Amino acid sequence: MTWPVARRRDGDERAWLRGAPPPRWVRALPIVLLVGISALQVATADRIDLGFLLAAIPPLAALTYGPAATALLGGVVVLLLALPAGFGRPGNSDVLTVAFVAVLSILIAWVRSRRDEQLVSVRTVAEAAQFAVLPPLPERVGTVRCAGLYRAAQRGTLVGGDFFDVRRGPHGVRAVVGDVQGHGLSAVGTVAGLLGAFREAVLDQADLEGVAERLDRRLVVDAAQDEHAELFATALFLEFPDDRPVVRALSCGHPHPLLLRGDAVRELSVPAGAPLGLGIAGLAPREPMTLSLRPGDRILALTDGVTEARDGAGAFYPLAERLPGFDCADPAALTDAVWRDVVRFAGTVRDDLTLLVFAPDAPDVPPGS
Repeated sequence: MTWPVARRRDGDERAWLRGAPPPRWVRALPIVLLVGISALQVATADRIDLGFLLAAIPPLAALTYGPAATALLGGVVVLLLALPAGFGRPGNSDVLTVAFVAVLSILIAWVRSRRDEQLVSVRTVAEAAQFAVLPPLPERVGTVRCAGLYRAAQRGTLVGGDFFDVRRGPHGVRAVVGDVQGHGLSAVGTVAGLLGAFREAVLDQADLEGVAERLDRRLVVDAAQDEHAELFATALFLEFPDDRPVVRALSCGHPHPLLLRGDAVRELSVPAGAPLGLGIAGLAPREPMTLSLRPGDRILALTDGVTEARDGAGAFYPLAERLPGFDCADPAALTDAVWRDVVRFAGTVRDDLTLLVFAPDAPDVPPGS
């Protein structure tokens, strides 16, 4: 399972400022300062009074520790300032000042701890809900090995405007990759509706045209219930029959898939049908295409977040040109390689990004077929 890779790339040390656990060096900072200032005061004897620096330790402790640990460090600081053998000086007013700061720091640590507990609870519920909408991609569905790269553009979310799913049904393995209007949490409701319709259609519909019409109707119905809504989505549907070494593809205004055959990359010119949600399927029928597969063939389905990633000069990411340079027979390794290359190329990816790789277990094709 590869699609969480992109989320791990965002988990740098600065994430602790957004509620994640702080890195070790931040937790160690109050203790290091306490030991360092004490040692420096001993070294300078009475020439320099460094007691005022100790006032920074309780607030730093409140950022990373709970109220008990903050109280302990604050007590040590006050004790050092009060004892004549420590930082104590006749008429030293730092003791009262630091004691007041320590009490405030304990209160801040208590409030922060409660907030962190609530944040963890909310994030756990949110992640469970988002995983229910868009569960991790299985490594294999039927006779098809799968791997995916997925990244939501909105920071802190697991689901954005892109959606995908792979399901086995009576007619083989079917997959959808799509992109709804909008980004982030505002698109999650539309994504959930489309994926629910797809999972039902995989079981009920005899062909990809029927599956696409089911999703199209879902968006039309949702838009009719909200007069201000303008819901539409692009999507690519794939079908891998159990009894034939072929792939059927149907496009609803979506970027073309790619065929990776050995070192050769070919863009599959799937007829571009109308996007979902326009309700014109009867006026403009969508036409699928069928492609014969050979052993080792891989099909790549993507959203425009991949090909529209830009470098500093504004150039688009040339996926088709770079694919032959990735010596990755395993689908999961290929998605990892593409993600690392996109990050190196663009630096920051600002759009929802999805790339799915399908490696069907196609039987040997007789010569001349």
